[in-house]
Amino acid sequence: MARYDGIADWYDEFRPSLNSHEQDALERLLVGAGPGRCLDVGCGTGVAMPVLTELGWSVVGVDVSEALLRLARARDLDVVLAEEAALPFAAASFDAAVSIWTHTDADDFSAMLREIRRVLRAGAPFVYLGAHPCFVGPHSRFVGAEGTPALHPGYRQTGRYAEAPGISPEGLRAKVGASHLPLGLFVQAFLDAHLTIERFEELPSGDYPYMVALRCRR
Repeated sequence: MARYDGIADWYDEFRPSLNSHEQDALERLLVGAGPGRCLDVGCGTGVAMPVLTELGWSVVGVDVSEALLRLARARDLDVVLAEEAALPFAAASFDAAVSIWTHTDADDFSAMLREIRRVLRAGAPFVYLGAHPCFVGPHSRFVGAEGTPALHPGYRQTGRYAEAPGISPEGLRAKVGASHLPLGLFVQAFLDAHLTIERFEELPSGDYPYMVALRCRR
């Protein structure tokens, strides 16, 4: 049973759509690419897929949670149940890929990135959006990404955590846990997967960013 299977309906209400910063980042970082076939890795209920479709892509989503995919299928989205580190697609079969908020869920983010590179054609873009490792993690109390983060020991701690100063008792991570990579290891994972980083951004969201965005190339 995948971690999100037991909270799918709650999560659907918690995360009904991309926020404006996420949507803007996808539009900017995919500009000039496509149209073509785009893979959404860790698609969940499919919140990013309509945005990608509007940008002209033919989108396929993949996720480990059957319960989340059930909600995506109810919206007539093309989704596949599979592990992110073992994608059921041929090499060089996609013209682009995206993944949003997955390094905090993935058990092996490096293996996931290697698989994404494998299924991309040469030169294809990969856009990643996710938690800012400096301000979101076991070490940082930053509830709702509002105000000033309260930092605690634990920034260099790697792996999964379920209890930490950075977990809000009422939030998502209290329900499913999270994984943490310090910023250096996070960036190195892309380089180790032989992805070329073209752009790295801290998305705007107040004085302290809670999201980063990267555009890479296969």
